[in-house]
Amino acid sequence: MPADPAVPAPGGAPRVARVVVDVPLAHLDRPFDYAVPDQLAGQVRAGCRVRVRFAGQLVDGVVLELADASDSGRRLAPLAKLVSPEPVLTPEVAALARSVAQRWAGTLTDVLRLAIPPRRAAAEKRPPGEAPSPPAPPDPAGFARYPAGPSLLAAVADGRPARAVWTALPGEDWPARLAELCQAALSGGRGALVVVPDGRDLDRLEAAAAARLPTGSVVVLRADAAPDARYRRFLDAVRGSARVVLGTRAAVFAPVADLGLVAIWDDGDDLHAEPRAPYAHARDVLLHRAHLTSCAAVVAATARTAEAQLLVDSGWAHELTADRPTLRAASPRVQALGEDSELARDPAARTARLPSLAHRVARATLAEGAPVLVQVPRAGYAPGLSCDRCRAPARCAVCSGPLGVSPTPGPGGSRIPACRWCARPATVFDCPHCHGTKLRASVVGAARTAEELGRAFPGAPVRVSGRSSGVLPSVPAGPALVVATPGAEPVAEGGYGAALLLDSWALLGRADLRAGEETLRRWANAATLVRPHGSVVVAADAAHPVVQALVRWDPGWLAERELADRRALGFPPATRMAALSGSPAALAEFLAAARLPDDADLLGPVPEPPRPGQEGERERYLVRVPRGAGLALATALAEVQGVRSARKASEHVRVQLDPLELV
Repeated sequence: MPADPAVPAPGGAPRVARVVVDVPLAHLDRPFDYAVPDQLAGQVRAGCRVRVRFAGQLVDGVVLELADASDSGRRLAPLAKLVSPEPVLTPEVAALARSVAQRWAGTLTDVLRLAIPPRRAAAEKRPPGEAPSPPAPPDPAGFARYPAGPSLLAAVADGRPARAVWTALPGEDWPARLAELCQAALSGGRGALVVVPDGRDLDRLEAAAAARLPTGSVVVLRADAAPDARYRRFLDAVRGSARVVLGTRAAVFAPVADLGLVAIWDDGDDLHAEPRAPYAHARDVLLHRAHLTSCAAVVAATARTAEAQLLVDSGWAHELTADRPTLRAASPRVQALGEDSELARDPAARTARLPSLAHRVARATLAEGAPVLVQVPRAGYAPGLSCDRCRAPARCAVCSGPLGVSPTPGPGGSRIPACRWCARPATVFDCPHCHGTKLRASVVGAARTAEELGRAFPGAPVRVSGRSSGVLPSVPAGPALVVATPGAEPVAEGGYGAALLLDSWALLGRADLRAGEETLRRWANAATLVRPHGSVVVAADAAHPVVQALVRWDPGWLAERELADRRALGFPPATRMAALSGSPAALAEFLAAARLPDDADLLGPVPEPPRPGQEGERERYLVRVPRGAGLALATALAEVQGVRSARKASEHVRVQLDPLELV
């Protein structure tokens, strides 16, 4: 704690600034008091950036609040410098950041790094703009297909804390509906915050908002925006001139004035999971923010996660769905390969990658002059190989890495399997499980699929959309085959005539807690791009529950089933779970010091592959507690992190609450 002589402040001015210092040490996760010098009196405000002397060094900090006196009982060091009088941390965001840090066993400094962008002095010199006049309430016709839709709009406009889990209809213009919710909030004199997974979704939402909301009332916070532009838009929000903020994951902490609505689109997308400490999910942060500020909240998607279903089951939120006649009128026809009639026509339909049904649907759609969407789970050519006899993943005999085939032919046109970790060629393969000697492609990638379709449908143009080849924002109307990986499906002008969902076993067979709901989410997002009464062919057994949910277009039923299964097994979201990762010695020391709740269940350890830049053996434990004990678990884990930080432990233990993936 600094102990320089305090500098008095003039009469009537606050004498003490409580500062959060930018020091990433868990045992220093608290504000420190500094004296406000005479020359800075009247300039230092809550939320502004300062520089302070801490442990003999000048470090950055943010003023949480100003006070007349300190409770420390010590003489205070003065603030070293006022970086900017611009208040970039509002009281509402400060309270949210502290609550998020406590709930996810993190530190306030970690959260504020996510919440406050780096400073750009030029942006602060711009005079603040004037907030536009509130618009008229939106036309409820857009939500009229949902029985409770107009009531939701009215509640948001009135400033009531309405909460809804919205399952969008197939083909729904969801950017327009979300923009109408923002318009309703603005019409009542309140702000709105909407978060989407990626830049493509943000482009569509921005266009819809520009067409419906007053000019100057909206700012878009993009992760890929230039620093100057991002900070300028952030200032528009914190100054209150822009009352609607649209953005991706990092925008959950945006300083929206008088917040009246938070909304998230496609909450099951893993892009919403923050990869940096404290690893909070955007959906959970927004719902927590809605609770703290008593504002409206909408969780929207074409599918439904178990977390969203828990909101409905608990009564915290209400369902916003269409009735069955409306749904049937908007839905494409979904066909699975395991239907009896199709098996009678094509006995090999269960095992064929592109059976006769898919061929017939694709040919008919192309003949009608409409595009066909082909979704494959993976990019590339042949990302992985497996044993041709037992289908076990093929591994390198030297390092146990996965074997793959390069899309570039070697000498003589041959493609020799090689390890994707150590690059050693596997000229000879001997399966350790069945001693098979032949390999097969475990998942055929988008590039290979496009090549096969080009041969099967000569004359039809083939387009590929994915990370390796580039994501297409849209495709024109007309006959074409569009091969895309999940999340990279371009929007077709007028909608696709058909969609083929291939390699379903690669999604359904994943050893992941969320395999079922994630598969339905990916399928539904692709199927919703098909025009009403178009065709969707899913290469999967019709008896599978996920396939049944898609055929009936009933994601709520699958979410109820998933949540019931997880309750029975004690998995999230019915419980809260923490993942602890580190070396065996560090984990043993960590757990010995942890005062876990009495009803905590310790699972593990299991081996964990090293992360980039880390070496040596690593393990992982899972700590499971009832949902009501989640805060106690987070507090216990944060206390251990603080003790280890104070003792300067040589090895770090990674603590992640509610991890998205449990393999």
